[in-house]
Amino acid sequence: MKNKTVVCVKQVPDTATRVRIAPDGKSIVEDGVTWIPSPYDEFAIEEALRIREAKGGEVVLVTVGPERAQSALRTGLAMGADSAVHVKDEALAGADTLGTARALAAAIKTLGDVDLVLCGQQGVGGDNSQVPGLLAELLDLPQVTVAVKIDVQDGKAIVEREIEGARETWETSLPAVISAQKGLNEPRYASLKGIMAAKKKTIETRDAASLSLESADVAPRVRVTALELPAERPAVRMIEGDPGAQAKELVRLLHEDAKVI
Repeated sequence: MKNKTVVCVKQVPDTATRVRIAPDGKSIVEDGVTWIPSPYDEFAIEEALRIREAKGGEVVLVTVGPERAQSALRTGLAMGADSAVHVKDEALAGADTLGTARALAAAIKTLGDVDLVLCGQQGVGGDNSQVPGLLAELLDLPQVTVAVKIDVQDGKAIVEREIEGARETWETSLPAVISAQKGLNEPRYASLKGIMAAKKKTIETRDAASLSLESADVAPRVRVTALELPAERPAVRMIEGDPGAQAKELVRLLHEDAKVI
């Protein structure tokens, strides 16, 4: 039987990008922003490719977002994914995690029999960690989160997941939704050959209507009221002198200035 693994991908600002708040106070200025696939999603893509290399099948990427989101799909295709689906619709412009999960679930349902759905543990744009769980609920599938090792077997997967101070092992039937944590693998770089091949691979574009989604289905339940940048950090204070003098001065500053001891 042909294995089909779907990977959900989110396009996010590069973590090195300097973020600016837009005049409306509720969004960011996109001019000058470098957009990338969320790093956690790259772990998911890499794992899907390894599963395909070991067991055959295909890897399909799915994203929800504006036109620029196609670049995140092209990155995944250059890594080696076979095809992609881009859900693009003005109705989804302000979608929250529930609306996004509904759009992803609707797209996945059009792909036929799917053996595994992989997601990043969180998208570094919002860091909500909600989409994998919502997706599992909407698809009526079991889920395992924060996976750091995945062993796909016939009809099941053995998954190690990270918990505080330890790991635990879960067994789940397939299909299932599994979210990838840092440490699952080391994502490969796209080769020049892969980048050239990605230009010829198919990206299917779907809108809300073609997925039988009404505006009310994806209307946001969460409203952003304001964004603000973190407070600027004070300048670093260097302590001069030999180690003994430095230690004595540090203790004094912690006691008298910081008042933490």
